[in-house]
Amino acid sequence: MENSNLTSVTEFILLGLSSQPELQIYLFLLFLMIYLMILLGNLLIVLLILRDLRLHTPMYFFLTNLSSIEVCYTSCVFPQMLAHFLAERKSISYSCCLIQVYTSLSFGIAVCYILSVMAYDRYVAIRDPLRYSVTMSWGICGRLAAGSWLGGFMFSTGFTVATFQLSFCHNNAVNHFLCEMPALLHLSCTDTSQAELVMHVLCIFTLLSPITFIILSYAHIIIAVLRIRSAQGRRKAFSTCSSHLIVVTLFFGTLMSLYLKPKSLSSPEYNKIVSVFYLAFTPVLNPLIYSLRNKEVKMALKKLLGKSEQP
Repeated sequence: MENSNLTSVTEFILLGLSSQPELQIYLFLLFLMIYLMILLGNLLIVLLILRDLRLHTPMYFFLTNLSSIEVCYTSCVFPQMLAHFLAERKSISYSCCLIQVYTSLSFGIAVCYILSVMAYDRYVAIRDPLRYSVTMSWGICGRLAAGSWLGGFMFSTGFTVATFQLSFCHNNAVNHFLCEMPALLHLSCTDTSQAELVMHVLCIFTLLSPITFIILSYAHIIIAVLRIRSAQGRRKAFSTCSSHLIVVTLFFGTLMSLYLKPKSLSSPEYNKIVSVFYLAFTPVLNPLIYSLRNKEVKMALKKLLGKSEQP
């Protein structure tokens, strides 16, 4: 009898950010502008680092990876979201929903890992600067970056399988603007306790482990900086970490409030607000944070603009 009440869902209806038709065009223009800013800002960071030989260092190599992942991450969601703002029927097929969950989680987890690798890079640079070039050789940097990308695709498989093993009844309306695991857990008409358990266990490896590693790295960084005798040296050491620390706080803070919160304590509206923050505003802010607070990036930008102005 229980199985007879379940239907084979072939598509989902995404209710979006707002149900008011008159707001759709304004939301389309707003998020189109945000998406273009994400693409322009992050691709500009990649271009500057590739063009300027002074930026060919491990720190900027990892920043290139971070910006590339951010572009892929947002591109999993924004094109479909923008199309739905202008569509009367905001549907997404079951298979496309599955792909969106898998790819967005893959790149999101990869961001977590690359941010932890960047913390380790700063730790090595400050704690043992004389052996920095040996410890962070290009071979090691390449393996760390590749491991971050691979880890994202590997762990997202577990999240995706746990989500799409759930059964969905006749109600296929997802109160969200994208296919996301917490939103689909709310939609399922069967027991989600096992899926929630899988989600929380995997979050240990994809959220808690990276943030714990980052905290430990910064604890050692602070100890190393306090041992520097000159005040100017301490300020310079802290300035190399401040941009990364701001990005870490913004990104991990929003993700942990979404994925580590019990289903009973979360709401669809809260989930949408948090998702907008880490999908839209954090990728927009990252290039600004790294460019406005980084003299080398600003110098590379001036050099690029100076060349472009020459006949």
